[in-house]
Amino acid sequence: MNKVNKKEAGKLIDELTREINHYNHLYYQEDKSEISDFDFDQLLDKLIQLENEYPDLKKEDSPTQRVGGTITKNFETAEHSVRMLSLGNTYSKEELIAFDERVAKGLEHRNYNYLCELKFDGVAISLVYENGVLTRAVTRGDGYKGDVVTENVKTIRTIPLVIKDQENLPSYFEARGEIFLSKQGFEKINAERLESGESLLANPRNTASGTLKMQDSSVVAKRRLNCYLYQLIADDYGIIEHGESLQLLENWGFNVSPTYKQCQNLDEVLAYIEYWREKRHHLSVETDGVVIKVNDYRQQEELGFTAKIPKWAIAFKYQAESAESTLLSIQYQVGRTGAITPVANLSPVSLAGTTVKRASLHNANEIERLDLHEGDTVNVEKGGEIIPKITGVVLERRISGSKPIVYIKHCPECGTLLERNEGEAKHFCPNDEACPPQVLGRIEHFVSKRAMNIDSLGTERLRALIQQGYVQDLADLYYLPEKKGELLGLEVSDDQYSKNSDGYLYVSLKKALYAISQHLTLKEIDSFIDTHENYSLHEKVSEFINFVKNTGKKAKSNLDSIKKLDALLDKGEFDLVEDFVPVAYILYILTGNENSLAEFTGKTKNKNSVHEIVINDTVDLFGGAMDQINKLKGSTFQEGVIKNMLDGIAQSTSQPFPKVLFGLGIRNIGENTAILLAKHFQNIENLEKASAEELLEINGVGETLVQSIGLFFSKEKNRMIIDKLKAKGLQFQLSEKETQLESTILEGKKILASGRLNHFKRDEIMDFVASHGGTYSKSVSKNLDFIIEGEEMGPSKKEKARKLNIPLISEESFLEMCGKNKEIK
Repeated sequence: MNKVNKKEAGKLIDELTREINHYNHLYYQEDKSEISDFDFDQLLDKLIQLENEYPDLKKEDSPTQRVGGTITKNFETAEHSVRMLSLGNTYSKEELIAFDERVAKGLEHRNYNYLCELKFDGVAISLVYENGVLTRAVTRGDGYKGDVVTENVKTIRTIPLVIKDQENLPSYFEARGEIFLSKQGFEKINAERLESGESLLANPRNTASGTLKMQDSSVVAKRRLNCYLYQLIADDYGIIEHGESLQLLENWGFNVSPTYKQCQNLDEVLAYIEYWREKRHHLSVETDGVVIKVNDYRQQEELGFTAKIPKWAIAFKYQAESAESTLLSIQYQVGRTGAITPVANLSPVSLAGTTVKRASLHNANEIERLDLHEGDTVNVEKGGEIIPKITGVVLERRISGSKPIVYIKHCPECGTLLERNEGEAKHFCPNDEACPPQVLGRIEHFVSKRAMNIDSLGTERLRALIQQGYVQDLADLYYLPEKKGELLGLEVSDDQYSKNSDGYLYVSLKKALYAISQHLTLKEIDSFIDTHENYSLHEKVSEFINFVKNTGKKAKSNLDSIKKLDALLDKGEFDLVEDFVPVAYILYILTGNENSLAEFTGKTKNKNSVHEIVINDTVDLFGGAMDQINKLKGSTFQEGVIKNMLDGIAQSTSQPFPKVLFGLGIRNIGENTAILLAKHFQNIENLEKASAEELLEINGVGETLVQSIGLFFSKEKNRMIIDKLKAKGLQFQLSEKETQLESTILEGKKILASGRLNHFKRDEIMDFVASHGGTYSKSVSKNLDFIIEGEEMGPSKKEKARKLNIPLISEESFLEMCGKNKEIK
């Protein structure tokens, strides 16, 4: 391109910008392409060249800002100003009717309407704008905090970098939406990977998620991600309806899916769902349902939230794709509360874009309901197109003489006899103090972000510390600094291990093949397994024989070992678990001891890692095979990890009392309840000494919670753990700052607010009452001192208050009582 003067360059830049934006609009908004990728890139290159020659002509929202180039090695985390909540799911008309009834009951009238939107299968994102400029993009994360991915998000062409020429634009606002990859874009990426011999990607959703966390933003730019916005957060902007906020986002240049619709009642919602049931498959983006929201923000505020989800919104999920598979075996997983969950191991089947090999069976009742037999052909589908489940048995294909599945009687982790409480569906392992998964679950809960927030202590590292005797309870974490020298080199189990229903240890096929093969790298074996993802376990091992022949690497010795594994799997002495093989088989093959398979089998029962088996060997059974046996092991603790872990443990001692109380894992004490109890009792001693009557006086505390607290403190071990944690400096009482009240003007008073308030949101009025010494109630009862009557207070609550002679006062009178009317005005 010939050099041009500045004036001509300015004109060319404007023309190229308009042309590139036009093609972007066609591609992303209308799913059309009037120009090849090569020609589009040529236009972009011309614009880049001109902007490089005349940098002062480059605009802050130039299309060249989308090409990326920033390298992000570590993504920072940031807190969301407003928690990003998940939604409750429903799959039937009946459940939607029940949701509508709950809304009507909560509002005490039917003067409301809904806003319906298609639910797109992507990655939730929060976009922060200051003075019209995109300053931060954060993933959903755990709802409280997410990863900052601003540079990658800037490459998405449908997200405005700058919002210009808009009157009354808020100086600060947040737009939330869903980042996705179009079906066309996904197919193009897979076609390119197929051509270059790379393994194919599973589905558009996972690809979008992985792309968003790539370190090189220039690679992200080439993936052509898209984004639909569905929520605007702008304080004091005067928006009163959700539909209005979507229109504002559209006016400001955001990409809002045109599929949203206001529905006046549930019948119109159901009609919307039916309209899109089949038509959604013709859209360029994957969808998995419909989101239904109460349209009026004031009514949303009045309905409020449960601990996890809003009461004013729900997601309807369309019925999922179904396929047939063979039941290979059943594993029984032990959760952190001791609950046993059976999981079906299935022959691989492709379903909704992914390969399914496992499905939850929930409990013994479900196995009985399905009448499952060994080797059954079953129907599998993804509930809400996400979680695989077995929906039925193909009876005409049942194997003659096959035995019914019998639920286990003993814990597969510790061997304890299982219990099942009357009226409950789940079986439980009662050995809560020593059963490894239960110990792991309690400690995992304790170190989580919402409790003690200890970094570098993920599930696998914790499991390793527990299995190898370094941690047996919460307090042991704070004694790890004294054992720092012993931690270096400890095995981390990773996801390479599994167990069958009898508690025998399995290792991943990848690690098994790596151990029994010489001169083959893990990368080569990993690539082989990816390429044969849809093959059964037997088929993979058989194909690996051909793979080894073609590589020519130590072919004779490698082939002998692999053929031995193939023959052992054919014997069928162990359950089949896709992608895992019994550790006993591998130890038997590696040692070459012809008479020891039974002995190896016994050594792998109720063990959690190869390391645990090896260190307990007292007769040198493994001899000269240790180098290959070590190839079965996972990664190990390194100095950097140990330092981060111990630093996180030290920092956690400053976490406030409510966090510590929540972290203790007392059954039925969630985050909000922990805050409530901490504020009421001030310290752990007062809570332990509290009588049932004192606990029941607190709004929100019921008989079940009283029993849980009593049971927890009745165990000497729990009291000892608390003493040990106190000795290490953890906070078991509220700080002076936390206990200070703004005033005691409401002391001894029980108060309820009903209807819409003008000066408080739902949570704010509860905090306000507590900060002035009062107790906030959530329901009308004779114990109330008065009710703050907001706008549109429900008539049934009014009538109940009248019958109980409970005074109703206005919001203004309440503020005046607290001496706050002048401040707030």
